[in-house]
Amino acid sequence: MSDSDSPPLIAGVELGGTKCVCVLATGPDDVREEVRLPTDSPETTLSAIRTVLERWTAGPGVSALGIASFGPLELDRDAAQFGHIVSTPKTGWSGADLNLLGEGLGVPIAIDTDVNGAAFAEARWGAAQGLTSYAYVTVGTGIGVGSIIGGRSVAGLGHSEAGHLRVGRLTGDNWPGWCPYHGDCVEGLAAGPAIALRAGRPGDELPGDDPAWEMAVHALGGLLHNLVLTTAPQRILIGGGVVDGQPWLLPRLRAALLDSLAGYATAERISAEGDAFVQPPGLGSRAGPLGAIALGLSALKA
Repeated sequence: MSDSDSPPLIAGVELGGTKCVCVLATGPDDVREEVRLPTDSPETTLSAIRTVLERWTAGPGVSALGIASFGPLELDRDAAQFGHIVSTPKTGWSGADLNLLGEGLGVPIAIDTDVNGAAFAEARWGAAQGLTSYAYVTVGTGIGVGSIIGGRSVAGLGHSEAGHLRVGRLTGDNWPGWCPYHGDCVEGLAAGPAIALRAGRPGDELPGDDPAWEMAVHALGGLLHNLVLTTAPQRILIGGGVVDGQPWLLPRLRAALLDSLAGYATAERISAEGDAFVQPPGLGSRAGPLGAIALGLSALKA
């Protein structure tokens, strides 16, 4: 294969709330280098990432940069604050300018949310291949949803923040929730910290029949219900630290979704798909870092 026929080499940054993963790759089977950095203050973190990117782009061959970040983000290219983090509960990061990572590097850049990036990676290499409309859900410290419709992420007045949807509560459940903005939204009821606060210990230490899981499953089932009836996904992929290592959780979430739909609309088709409609990400924990690579590849076509 000549150099002109070689797949493009992409620099990717997955900027998370606790850590950042910088990846130099053409795809999942060709990762040249990976650098992990802690997420500290914006100044310290962005400077450290920038050092890695400058080293990579100083050599020949890097074609584009993809940035997949926690949010919320301003993604309207006509907005003065395009590429900035806005109104985030992460201390010190509201207003942080992610454009600084790519300035002067001489390559096209794509910026999107971490969950949208992971969703695009799943379509390119994972469990959403061949689909045009689907959702990627991650349940961890927070709850993020990447909703793809017709091959494009949902966007308009901001981007999708379905993890903060409000859902019905179980009868008698008066716990106020954990989300600093909304209290008992899905994230406030079913994210990792919410489960730990309700139960008094982390979810990975809880038996499957603990009442805290019942509340979390009910909230997540409501989220899936709302996704099915609003964005009409052909498949929903669910991963993240809360889901990983709990093999019983996805079957319960599938059952909660069908129970919530109560036979309405596409419920019969979803039931007929068995385990396929709600399933784990095909790329597993690699969906996030590879999401940045997928975004970088998209920048080449912009």
